[in-house]
Amino acid sequence: MRPQVVLAPGLWFPGAVLQLLARRLEKRGYETRIFPYSGRRPHEANVEALARFAPGKAHFVGHSLGGVLVLDMLNRHPEVQAGAAVLLGAPVRGSLCGRRLGAAAIGRWMLGECCPLWDERPARWTRGAPLGVVAGTLPLGLGRTLGRLPGVNDGVVCVEETTVEGMTERALVREGHSMLVLSRKVGALIDRFLRSGRFQ
Repeated sequence: MRPQVVLAPGLWFPGAVLQLLARRLEKRGYETRIFPYSGRRPHEANVEALARFAPGKAHFVGHSLGGVLVLDMLNRHPEVQAGAAVLLGAPVRGSLCGRRLGAAAIGRWMLGECCPLWDERPARWTRGAPLGVVAGTLPLGLGRTLGRLPGVNDGVVCVEETTVEGMTERALVREGHSMLVLSRKVGALIDRFLRSGRFQ
């Protein structure tokens, strides 16, 4: 039986965006399932829906808000069996870009009920399973239209915002935020981590 991988897209990203990554993982021997959800719905509802969606034991990969969702769900639902998890450009500690967008009425409407997630907050991994974090270092993304981001970032999320206390390892890649799910290199990193619990 092939190992299963659940993929969770980011805010405003349809599940179809993950099809290329899914195909790459399937060629490497995995069975993939893309979790459909609306990032504008309440986060708690999405956490519970992802817990119900989990197909027995599986690996989990989440991009951006999808990574926040994966982290929170696995921390809160120890009964969900997880082999390994990889977060791609996930602002688990909050998002300066999100807070800037939410300062305007149109931005709050665009963010919907996920708006509070972008406040600064701690991020911990409470499981024994390996957790890998991939962060982009090419400042190319829509976040730049809202002002300059401090430090190393992918144009939407700062590397520091992806830090999870207790994570196994973090890999930095020269990609912008949206390209993390399309990059062949990132696909290879995910495969390596799911197999060995390490990027190196």
